[in-house]
Amino acid sequence: MTSGEATLVQFRRRVGLTVYPTPRVAAVVLALSLLWLIPKAGAILAVVGLVATAACLTFDYVRLPKRSDLTIERDVSETLGLGDTAVLRYTIESTWPWRVRSQLFDRLPVGVAGTVSSEEFAIEPRGAVDIRVQATGASRGTWVLGDAAVRVVGPLRMLVRFIVVRRVQPQSIVVVPSLTNVRRFRLLAMQQRLSDVGVRALKRRGEGNAFAGLREYVPGDDPRFVDWKATARHGRLISKEHTIERSQVVISMIDCGRAMTQVAGGYSRLDHALSAALVLSDVAATSGDRVGLIAFDDAIRAVVAPQRGRTALRSLRTAISALEPRVVEPDYASAFRVLATSQPRRALIVIFTDVVDVRAARSFVAYATRAGRRHALVVVAIENDSLIEASRPTSVGATALFRSAAAEELVREREEALARMRSAGVAVLDVSPSQMATAVVNRYLEIKARGLL
Repeated sequence: MTSGEATLVQFRRRVGLTVYPTPRVAAVVLALSLLWLIPKAGAILAVVGLVATAACLTFDYVRLPKRSDLTIERDVSETLGLGDTAVLRYTIESTWPWRVRSQLFDRLPVGVAGTVSSEEFAIEPRGAVDIRVQATGASRGTWVLGDAAVRVVGPLRMLVRFIVVRRVQPQSIVVVPSLTNVRRFRLLAMQQRLSDVGVRALKRRGEGNAFAGLREYVPGDDPRFVDWKATARHGRLISKEHTIERSQVVISMIDCGRAMTQVAGGYSRLDHALSAALVLSDVAATSGDRVGLIAFDDAIRAVVAPQRGRTALRSLRTAISALEPRVVEPDYASAFRVLATSQPRRALIVIFTDVVDVRAARSFVAYATRAGRRHALVVVAIENDSLIEASRPTSVGATALFRSAAAEELVREREEALARMRSAGVAVLDVSPSQMATAVVNRYLEIKARGLL
């Protein structure tokens, strides 16, 4: 917007102008001005034309609805998943006794991708119109929605009126980590089709640590679970059944530092980690466990105490909706200190992070090894798919070879760092961002099935 346009807008707001002539009026005035060039009859025709134009303008003005004759309602979910699409619905209702031709204007914030069409539509007398807009979460955070405006045109298209509707609800949209995977896992679980996304079934009976009952021994059962007293009583081998112990604690520790700023598939690695953490928390909460979260970089960014049920998932979404990765080194000492003070009892700790060299892994291994003596610890190391791809040369030339060699060296250093973790007894899950949610859920189910909690 130029300085002249800004000045004009401020002047209009100051004097309260809402009605403006259209280009059609300018065309009519130009045509009438040419009539003055006609000798004798030209002046008469011009005057008659001016009178007719004034009458048309008066008619258009009378037929334009006022601000109180139109209402706008904006309906959209107050939360939107990153990369998810929702329908933004506008309902424009008219109490005007005549048909109204209108256009809708609403500029969405940068964190919500979508365009409100400015195509003209008609509202029937005392009727209503629904306009639907596809809105996509483009960036996490709380994004404030502005005022909406309607441009109404008179029946002769000589005058227009702009009606600005302020404080249209809702006032904001919170873009949270994607909930698509959460809903997908829930649906597949209801349909008993989790195997479609690579999730192995959790055997609720037979491998846990809480006694569930007795049954006849079948080949493949662990001999340790044979109940010899029941076997002697029944005259055949009897095995003990166990069930998975419930109401345990699962805490996601999420690194928001330098390694999580890299982009994978259009979103930062932190966004992928937050989405996987939400899926894990939803599965764990559905299984009866309590779920919590610790987010950190060079400082503690968010802490959610372990909770049960759907309330836990809402608390997690609220806490992580505003998290952004920063180019700083993560302070593992502070993160593990908070873990030690907030969760003294044994729990499953899933750490979403990545390391790129042995030096960066050294301090992390020290703290993780100490925490692993008390908790069941799983480190989710997020693969850098673009780095792995760059390590494989696809073109000929010195530049391509140098680039490939540099990438290969980084990949090798990372593998050495992960090997150092494994040799220290830290369970490492090295996985691509696109497969992270499934891999994390599988590891959680495996830990539950083996009774490691």
